[in-house]
Amino acid sequence: MNHWSKQLKEKLDSRRARVSIVGMGYVGLSLAVELAKAGLTVRGIDLDLERVNLLNRGESYLVDVAADTLAPLVAAGTLSATTSFEDAESADAIVICVPTPLRKGKEPDISFILSAVENLLPRLRQGQLMVLESTTFPGTTEEVVQPRIESLGRVIGDDYFLAFSPERVDPGNKRFTTANIPKVVGGVTAECTELAAALYSHVTSSVFRATSPRVAETAKLLENTFRSVNIALANELALACRKIGVDPWEVIDAAATKPFGFMPFYPGPGIGGHCIPVDPLYLSWKIRLTGYEAQFISLADQINRTMPEHVVTLVSDSLNERAKALRGSSVLVMGITYKADVNDIRESPALEIVEMLMKKGARVSYADPFTPQLALDGHKLAAIAPTPEALAAADCVLILTNHSSFDYAAIADRASLVVDTRNALKRYRGSKKSIVTL
Repeated sequence: MNHWSKQLKEKLDSRRARVSIVGMGYVGLSLAVELAKAGLTVRGIDLDLERVNLLNRGESYLVDVAADTLAPLVAAGTLSATTSFEDAESADAIVICVPTPLRKGKEPDISFILSAVENLLPRLRQGQLMVLESTTFPGTTEEVVQPRIESLGRVIGDDYFLAFSPERVDPGNKRFTTANIPKVVGGVTAECTELAAALYSHVTSSVFRATSPRVAETAKLLENTFRSVNIALANELALACRKIGVDPWEVIDAAATKPFGFMPFYPGPGIGGHCIPVDPLYLSWKIRLTGYEAQFISLADQINRTMPEHVVTLVSDSLNERAKALRGSSVLVMGITYKADVNDIRESPALEIVEMLMKKGARVSYADPFTPQLALDGHKLAAIAPTPEALAAADCVLILTNHSSFDYAAIADRASLVVDTRNALKRYRGSKKSIVTL
């Protein structure tokens, strides 16, 4: 170890290191809390002033971060936030946790990474560690970020340290959290890897050292490509089972009794969230640049993206069987967020489904305890309470997100027609004549 790496390692090991985290969303805030709980001084950087003000008051804006966990850290001065990048100058480690969406042509959009790096460049100093956590295409750390740092005269692995560590946050997951999910780190040099491992060792006891950032970047994309492909298989199974008159949910449950060689995935109204709809396309885009077409990934994406239209068709057909047209019918949508018990609507298939229903003339209302207001295609909607009266008044109740707070027995008892895309009524023991599953 040279002077700079030795000095930084000592600061990290002794918990004297100051950490700046760029981006205070699901990933950044969760990481900030765990590092602050470990005794490091953490400063979040976010351009959203409202978010910064909430954090500095000790008020959480994420369901996965409890206020009674956040507030003591803020009160103790170990966790705070700012809108200014100037704070990064005093940091020993900088972690970038900004969004990486897709462009309209399904190409990677790393503009948030580029913006963060450009804002950081004037504040960088010798002996710092920078870790990129934002999910991105293989090569971003070494081909995009590294040259910009080196343009300042810094030598990666000598007087500056750079690594990639993929985020693994699963919003709403009570079992696996930032504190117990293993971390993968891949540095530009071996010393970069070890310093990144030293940082994350305060968060989790399990750190996998990859031989390069490119390996770590690709590993993250594989994780969510695996999920996308298997969800697509489950979705295609659901479509096929409808043709042959078999319940796909029962089929999956039966197959899941096998103790080896099978992992259950379930169909749904589409894929949502920031990761699964996006990450496989980052991988296929990078592969395509080599002249190879990742057909399996593309096919899975195609199948998953057809599900919202299938759901709308299912609602329409189910209404027709009851001598009602979709146009003019009232549809009460249960759940807008992309998964249960989170306040995140990013890429939620419910948004597309609601828009399609409205364009086809349905009168749409929705219930969601995590989304009180919704703006879609020029329409503003406010959540309603799913009272027995509201359930009974709807021509169709459409379950898109299976929030735990919903009274599913009341839905099944009161609604004249239920289209259940999540198998939320699996345990309902009453008559299921009015229930249509995916």
